[in-house]
Amino acid sequence: MDAAGLFTATVPVFRHYVTQIDRLLSALPGDPTGLLERRLAEAGFTAGEHLHTAQGFVLRTVFPLLGREIPALSTERADADGLIRRCQDLRDILDGLTPEGFGAAVGRVVSHTAGMAELRQSVDDYVTLYAVPNFFFHLTMAYATLRQAGVDIGKADFDGQHSYPKGFRFPD
Repeated sequence: MDAAGLFTATVPVFRHYVTQIDRLLSALPGDPTGLLERRLAEAGFTAGEHLHTAQGFVLRTVFPLLGREIPALSTERADADGLIRRCQDLRDILDGLTPEGFGAAVGRVVSHTAGMAELRQSVDDYVTLYAVPNFFFHLTMAYATLRQAGVDIGKADFDGQHSYPKGFRFPD
């Protein structure tokens, strides 16, 4: 992938879905603390931890491509207020990036850890096979956890693209 392709595969995608995370959090009813502490499985992350991790993958993806240190966000809290603040921080950071900044990434090898695995991947593999899929894994797990908890959300809340009338269901 060239610099423009790396930019396009990351920055606009993350910008869009960070906004969806913000909208999802803003739509949670009442005090969302209990909802963000829910888990799909006993040993799994909470919905809040999944959203926090997805947000982390935005910077963990982009900054190694830029050859720059991953910046700290204004808060590390995984509660609703902290996650919403992190969304704004991420949008501000992403808004300052340009395709030209990705020029040095072409041909680079990214060394990183995936769980306990030590990996060395081309930037193309890093972006398409590791980083972006991990962002979507954690976003999807948070979405599924919130749905399972009874939050009235649908595909449109996840992707910001679909539109269905309230109460719509596909026939059985």
